[in-house]
Amino acid sequence: MWYSAVRFVVTLTLSLLVAPLTAAAQLPAKVPRIGFVHPAFVTPCHHHAFVQGLRELGYVEGTNIVIEWRCAGGAPERQQALAVELVQLPVDVLVAGATAGPLAAQQATRTIPIVFVAGGGSPIESGLVPSLAHPGGNVTGVTSRGDAEFHTKRLELLLAAVPGATRIAVLHHGPATRAAPGRALAAMHAVAEVARSLGIHLQVLEVDAPDDLEGAFAAMGREGAQALFMLFAPFFTVNRTRIVALAAQSRLPGIYESRSYVEEGGLMSYNVDRTHLYRRAAWYVDRILKGAKPADLPVERVDTFSLVINLKTAKALGLTMPPTLLFQADEVIQ
Repeated sequence: MWYSAVRFVVTLTLSLLVAPLTAAAQLPAKVPRIGFVHPAFVTPCHHHAFVQGLRELGYVEGTNIVIEWRCAGGAPERQQALAVELVQLPVDVLVAGATAGPLAAQQATRTIPIVFVAGGGSPIESGLVPSLAHPGGNVTGVTSRGDAEFHTKRLELLLAAVPGATRIAVLHHGPATRAAPGRALAAMHAVAEVARSLGIHLQVLEVDAPDDLEGAFAAMGREGAQALFMLFAPFFTVNRTRIVALAAQSRLPGIYESRSYVEEGGLMSYNVDRTHLYRRAAWYVDRILKGAKPADLPVERVDTFSLVINLKTAKALGLTMPPTLLFQADEVIQ
């Protein structure tokens, strides 16, 4: 009897030891690896809306999904190397922001699925996709309006905040303009048309590097600029603290690309709600990981815009924001 009892204990012990080994032998499913490349964000970069969007779909970074973050810090020329680096890892899906990021990703691979987040401009004109409804190839994503009507609206908002302004400085980044000349020229043309109809003089200034910013603002002062209209560029996003400080020193109210400028002390921003864009990008990633092909996922155009106003900055500049403008604002920073 004692022998049977010992045999039972030994058998039970062995079964307990073997069970974990058997479970370990059954390897878990491959953890998806996502590559994220963006020209503007600085290292270490992290887009909370994208991560939150993934979490809502059941993905937790570091647990059941890996995200490889690569950001160029405002240097579009670095995009190609970063995209190639991600392709060589390799990754299962490439997520690319702005305009330079998706184009670099597309040049780096024609097989790995690419989800772009284009906050303006046309993905058709840039060559990312032949059609929004039928993107084809390995590229799809979300985009937003960046047409003449959009830039006209931005200028109108600035003029509502600074009534009576007749001299407005327009600041653009040379390398970004040359990289996407069609988009930049369309924006400038739209702003020039509205300015001409209202009898407003535009002072167009180009900067190529951070050291050019002081000179540009000095030129605005010499020409008597009364407000600042910023065109979009990753370079500006990276240097926004410096730009907002120079605008404050020059006492220039400005309209900027995103809320981050207003948080730094800029007067106002108007643009697509980028939080929504990146949450939608997470949806595309989920669909692709579940077997959908980018060619079969239509590009989504998001037209949810956000106006943010900094009242503290307005007071410092001696501006009284019209009630109608405050009513339009999605957020007012006191």
